[in-house]
Amino acid sequence: MTFTAAVSGASGYAGGEVLRLLMQHPQVEIGAVAAHSSAGQRLGSLQPHLHGLADRIITDSSLEQLAGHDIVVLALPHGASAEIAAQLPESTIVIDAAADHRLESAEAWEQFYGSAHAGTWPYGLPEMIVAPDGTRQRTRLAKASRIAIPGCYPTGSQLALAPLAAAGQIELQDIVIVAASGTSGAGRSLKPHLLAAEVMGGMSPYGVGGVHRHTPEIEQGLGWASGRSDVAVSFTPTLAPMPRGILTTATARIAEGAGAQSVRESLEEAYRDEPFIHLLPEGQWPTTQAVLGSNHVQIQAAVDARVGRVIVSCALDNLVKGTAGGAVQSMNIALGLPEQTGLTQQGVAP
Repeated sequence: MTFTAAVSGASGYAGGEVLRLLMQHPQVEIGAVAAHSSAGQRLGSLQPHLHGLADRIITDSSLEQLAGHDIVVLALPHGASAEIAAQLPESTIVIDAAADHRLESAEAWEQFYGSAHAGTWPYGLPEMIVAPDGTRQRTRLAKASRIAIPGCYPTGSQLALAPLAAAGQIELQDIVIVAASGTSGAGRSLKPHLLAAEVMGGMSPYGVGGVHRHTPEIEQGLGWASGRSDVAVSFTPTLAPMPRGILTTATARIAEGAGAQSVRESLEEAYRDEPFIHLLPEGQWPTTQAVLGSNHVQIQAAVDARVGRVIVSCALDNLVKGTAGGAVQSMNIALGLPEQTGLTQQGVAP
């Protein structure tokens, strides 16, 4: 059976990555490629790597263009998805790659995004542990017609710490996460601080002091995993001089009675049967290069016994597992297809 898919936001980095992955999917036919300011242009002039779609003309993101597809992926800026999604029928699988439908708390949304909360959709991170008993988010994605794809930073942060939160291996009130991201995470619109001359040869923090919008999303996920509401995360993102990739370093106080062996056993148990999540052999640490262009994630952990903290390192491609790959993986589950369909590519090296 073949399903038709439309992509709105096709001229951006996330939209282009969704199209790249869907072109490799054996059961998806790409329909409308839509955008806003670039409507009327040839897709190949903006996404020159998508040779098979190069001659497609970008349409507007109107209901007329998006309706009638089995799947609609909205790779739009925050705040732009809800209005479009509300017009599409429940029979259409709508996948929102922006933040509009990720948070359960309207209060947290309004605090960090400054607009009205659009509601909450099933969270598109299938491997995520969402209860202390080990329940995975994939059970909530089966036959879903609305899916909210996680932020790229929360994907790495939650995959790193959720198994330990669920297993009671860490304390939840002193979690510190620092993550370095490639510049594509900021989208394709022109911003002076993302110019090559500003980025090359240096790194810089941003969103410092608990103000980054992904903070409540990370706390929400770790709250699901632990079954508790008192999770406190200090999150600091940094900008790295590379196009794509995220390297997350997450630390937390180790729980009483836990140790290096129990920490590793918790991660092994959580990800033993997950084809995209790889707990590396002891002594080998994740690198963004190893997962470039793939839906795979590398994880490693250590315990600093001197200060009583667990350190978990996680590497992923922010445009694949952090966005488009998560969308396709979740779409597969919603359609009843094998989860890895269209996502079998390995990382690219060097």
